[in-house]
Amino acid sequence: MGALDDLDLSLKLSREEEAERLEAAQNRLLELRLLLGGLIGDEERLGPPLCVLLEGWDASGKGGAIKRLVASLDPRHVRVKQFAAPTRDEKRHHWLWRFWPALPGWGGMAVLDRSWYGRVLVERVEGFADEAAWQRAYEEIRDFERMLHAEGMVLVKLWLHISDAEQLDRFEKRAADPLKAWKLTDDDWRNREKRPQYEQAIEDMVVETSTGFAPWTLVEAESKRYARVKVIETVIAAVEDGMRRHGMTVP
Repeated sequence: MGALDDLDLSLKLSREEEAERLEAAQNRLLELRLLLGGLIGDEERLGPPLCVLLEGWDASGKGGAIKRLVASLDPRHVRVKQFAAPTRDEKRHHWLWRFWPALPGWGGMAVLDRSWYGRVLVERVEGFADEAAWQRAYEEIRDFERMLHAEGMVLVKLWLHISDAEQLDRFEKRAADPLKAWKLTDDDWRNREKRPQYEQAIEDMVVETSTGFAPWTLVEAESKRYARVKVIETVIAAVEDGMRRHGMTVP
């Protein structure tokens, strides 16, 4: 039994519960974001950088969760960045190099749709990185995140988990919807055939890289409503902890 098996995928919220908790959480996040950016409160002091990483199965609802996470924020106050396979030029550099420009500075916020964890997930399973490289990556990631934390960053790492059956259902619905079919690729279908390998890679990732300074939060995403609320409430809790760590008053 691993961490994924311990998740209760039956957790759900009604439409009314989701709406109520989302509204409260979005208002709270807006307040905290303005404080971090020095736009309200002590305008002479910027809060710590906030970086939210969203990883998860294909069709696990990352896009919808990001949409709700940033909905109340001024788009000038948050950067949303999606990462796909590295380009030919990016491959010429150290594999972490391409992520640096997306990282926020003091008073800033970034949301990453996929991240450096591709090294120990898709690159591992699909053979794009040899075993020595992805095994070494665990320590490189820990050191990278330890450095970011030491510089003040609040790092929130979220894995959205859905069952194999739920993923298949979402795939089939996407394929049947002309406005969503573009989200579904041949690679998505092929990756489903390697689910056991991906599950092992995820379990190893959580064990190797969930640390006191950058823990993983596993999100039960079988219910999109439940997942969206858990994502934003987790981010809020992390921001409040980060503010306290830096001696800021949490309103």
